[in-house]
Amino acid sequence: MSDKKYVGSIEAGGTKFIVAVQDVETGKEVARDRIPTTTNKETLEKTAEFFKKHPVDALGIGTFGPIDINPKSKTYGYILDTPKPGWSGTNVKGFFEKELGIPVVMTTDVNASCYGEYVARGRDDSKSYFYATVGTGVGAGIVQGGKMLGLNNHPEMGHMLVRRYPGDDYEGHCPFHNDACVEGMAAGPSLEGRTGISGEKLSRDNKVFTYSAYYIAQMLFNVYMTARPDVMIVGGSVLNEDDLTKVRKFFDEFNNNYVATPDLNELIVRPAVANNGSATLGDFELAKNLLK
Repeated sequence: MSDKKYVGSIEAGGTKFIVAVQDVETGKEVARDRIPTTTNKETLEKTAEFFKKHPVDALGIGTFGPIDINPKSKTYGYILDTPKPGWSGTNVKGFFEKELGIPVVMTTDVNASCYGEYVARGRDDSKSYFYATVGTGVGAGIVQGGKMLGLNNHPEMGHMLVRRYPGDDYEGHCPFHNDACVEGMAAGPSLEGRTGISGEKLSRDNKVFTYSAYYIAQMLFNVYMTARPDVMIVGGSVLNEDDLTKVRKFFDEFNNNYVATPDLNELIVRPAVANNGSATLGDFELAKNLLK
């Protein structure tokens, strides 16, 4: 009987579930698939089928939320009230524990990404890492001393309040805060909301990318004033490396020489893991922790 160990990852998003398996000994990914996010029942069952074809010894899940991360709660491992129709109250962690008969760890998708970046950057427990994703929504997580921030609840930094960029009259995309929060003003749908054109089809010199950079810089500045992370990673599809030049400029203006910072080119960076793979790496490593 083989003593090889395998761990699984589910990056559970609002449009797709990215599922993958890693050989623990070699660190190589041995299976991967993409499952469309439809109803909770259909999506979870198809995901379970993948892992029944590719068995694993432990499973890490990074999911859209909000979710319950409190082990003492009756709804631990559930998705809570979410804008995703039909998914509120879904017991994701419990479903896979029952279907697969293995230990499961579950956190937010951005926490998983932040943990993946912590691993990829050398697991330096003397540093704190902040990760933000800017895509369909805006979310963020922090890993400090190898531990994710959040004891009974996880952060929702994408809904941090922001002030308007001068001349930006967009009404905002967030159904809860309209034009008052980062997600409402900087996420992907805000680009199309302002222009009528999807973000990937817009010229990169369109002013809407400056707007997004301005709001993301506000979030980063607020987080820096609160948690003083050593590395601030900006992932997702909306902003690229050139846009980060604007983010750093706005961040510097907000700071106005108030606190000393490292070189902003080293403080505010793009992910170390290519192809938006930070969450999958984070899930694998969280699953391995269950095997220790």
